[in-house]
Amino acid sequence: MSKVVCFGEIMLRLSPPGFTRFVQATTFDIVYGGGEANVSVSLVNYGLDSVFVTKVPANPIGQAAVNELRKFGVDTNCIARGGERLGIYYCEKGSSQRASSVVYDRAYSSISQASADDFNWKEIFTGAEWFHFTGITPALGDNVAAITLDACKAAKAAGLKISCDLNFRKKLWTTEKAGQVMGGLMQYVDVCIANEEDAEKVFGIKADGADITGGKLNHEGYKAVASKLKDKFGFEKVAITLRGSISASDNNWAAMLFDGTDYYFSKSYPIHIVDRVGGGDSFGGGLIYSILNGFGPQDTIEFAVAASCLKHSIEGDFNHATLSEVQTLMGGDGSGRVQR
Repeated sequence: MSKVVCFGEIMLRLSPPGFTRFVQATTFDIVYGGGEANVSVSLVNYGLDSVFVTKVPANPIGQAAVNELRKFGVDTNCIARGGERLGIYYCEKGSSQRASSVVYDRAYSSISQASADDFNWKEIFTGAEWFHFTGITPALGDNVAAITLDACKAAKAAGLKISCDLNFRKKLWTTEKAGQVMGGLMQYVDVCIANEEDAEKVFGIKADGADITGGKLNHEGYKAVASKLKDKFGFEKVAITLRGSISASDNNWAAMLFDGTDYYFSKSYPIHIVDRVGGGDSFGGGLIYSILNGFGPQDTIEFAVAASCLKHSIEGDFNHATLSEVQTLMGGDGSGRVQR
């Protein structure tokens, strides 16, 4: 069974019930999540071993986050303890033409205050085949960027494949800082994952003919983006998610995989969104799973897109879609009929 190590921050998510606004809220719904943690849960759902690495405070809130991961089978034995607090983010779900909104309260979180001594990467990577991180993690501070670089060097020395979801977050750092830091990490990455904005915001590589806010995507433009990314950094594979935004409630969802030779586009799904947070992470989890299981390039991108399509129908950050459900949708059954 393949073992995948994911490194990043797990956070407490507080959301007003349903589609109410922050200013209306008298209670908040609680879940836990974070880019790499979401990937870990997806991989465990599909039967892989997944280790999540982070640092959480040595208090009941930190323990609650660890317990949430354990509940779904994620290996939490390499999580460091200490620091001041667990990061929080507030998420107001959008609807129709009103966009979703996120407010961060993550300053001085335990992972943002971590040091290199908190993680023994040689030990952590023992028996692993794959290492995954996102652009969110090095954005948490220069110290965390340095730890991420240490992890990449150790993973490469141990012979692991490395994937990175660029995941640019403008509330965490500037495009200039992102390009500088991420550029230094990309030499270690084998599989790069991006969306329709990331390549432009981080590396200035834009898809010609695309109108993100208008929901217009240009396949030829994204082929060029993937090719430029590979030429610049030498990636083995580049995967780009293609979100056609009709409104906050309805999107068209597809993706492209470039294997260095050919371009593979998935089928496109019209999705009615229950919760879009974690949609990209569920794509990453599906992509890693399918590559590790030797899927061909077309089946790889079809599996990843089907997995993330289903995630949009599930509340919370984690994708709880099962392997059989993903395979059913991948096979063409998207009817939503009751399974008896």
